[in-house]
Amino acid sequence: MTVPSGPSSARGALRAAFTDEWGRVVAALIRLTGDWALAEDCAQDAFAAAAKRWPRDGVPRRPGAWLTTTARNRALDGIRRSTTEARKLREAAVLLASEGPEGAEGPQGAAGGEPGEGDAEDAIPDDRLRLIFTCCHPALPMEARVALTLRTLCGLTVAEIARAFGTTEPAMAKRLVRARGKISHAGIPYRVPSAELLPERLDGVLAVLYLLFTEGYAATSGPNLVRESLSGEAIRLTRTLDRLLPGQPEVLGLLALQLLHDARRPGRVSADGRLVPLEEQDRSTWDRALIAEGAGVLAEALRTGEPPGPYVLQAQITAHHSTAPTAAATDWPAIAACYERLAALTDSPYVGLGRVVAVAMSAGPDRGLALLGDLRLPERLPGNHYVPATEADLHRRAGRQREAAEAYRAALALVTNEAERDYLRDRLAHVE
Repeated sequence: MTVPSGPSSARGALRAAFTDEWGRVVAALIRLTGDWALAEDCAQDAFAAAAKRWPRDGVPRRPGAWLTTTARNRALDGIRRSTTEARKLREAAVLLASEGPEGAEGPQGAAGGEPGEGDAEDAIPDDRLRLIFTCCHPALPMEARVALTLRTLCGLTVAEIARAFGTTEPAMAKRLVRARGKISHAGIPYRVPSAELLPERLDGVLAVLYLLFTEGYAATSGPNLVRESLSGEAIRLTRTLDRLLPGQPEVLGLLALQLLHDARRPGRVSADGRLVPLEEQDRSTWDRALIAEGAGVLAEALRTGEPPGPYVLQAQITAHHSTAPTAAATDWPAIAACYERLAALTDSPYVGLGRVVAVAMSAGPDRGLALLGDLRLPERLPGNHYVPATEADLHRRAGRQREAAEAYRAALALVTNEAERDYLRDRLAHVE
């Protein structure tokens, strides 16, 4: 069954389906075929088919099921054509026959109705979590684990992932190819590991979920600042991970961090789509129930008695922001102290940038600018607009309009998100 729609609404539905369903489709195909490259290729084919058919035939009632079945049929075609994959063909044919695909574009372009409610993808609800754990196998370097999951699970482009890591696009492309090859050659299994093996995978999984949430909360590129479905997916997977590892403080810390940030999402963007800085947000729009839940999860993490790790410390910082009744009442010295402890645990330049802001807000903008130079952040985050944007804001607060304007121009030359670009233009106009 399809829902009649025009070309514009079909395009909107396709964009939403890509954000919501890419990871689900790819994960289901990897489970089916065991071939990562084939899974991505067939997922792309399914979205290309949707781009042609949905404007003409209408948007399916269950877009994700339509895309999954179309991609599976494409995979079956590919396996059928490969003489060396007879065994996989038999396995795939049995699975597809048992699922009875209806509705999507079938082999050789055949069409029928939609997959029924008994589709096998619903029988294994944690396919994407399995995919994360496979990507986070200890045989892979940490950065490769995170990058591969962001590409495969979330559909982020190589350029977006490279920007998140502060590296070049060609270097990230090579890293992804090597990671896929390692999984294939080492025979890394596609599953959630047994309980005794979970801890050694945890750091990589947490890093993936953190970056997934971050990309949803503050998109690297595109017209929208927020990709709500990505941040929502990160929260869902982190809750699932918490059920797998109950009482694990860093899992709880990450979940608290996500909830506290997500609670402030309604105030981050104005009605006309413009970015609203934290100090100017209407705090009455924040989700107080979500803040209370996040604070409760943070308290649970602290009750474990273990020294706070990076995610617990970041959750504490976010809690200070989220529970302050006004911007002026924010406890910046406490936030700066949290950043000091966090900097002792990680050498991340992004942590350094947050520390610069906290020091500037608690001890004055010139102290922040001095720390910015001491940490060599422009050299450590080349091409990142947040460094000149922070420098510009500190000069603005210090009353140095010319220096602020120069730094805002530098940030505008680097920013890729349109909402953030508009915000920086407004700030530049203000200081000019």
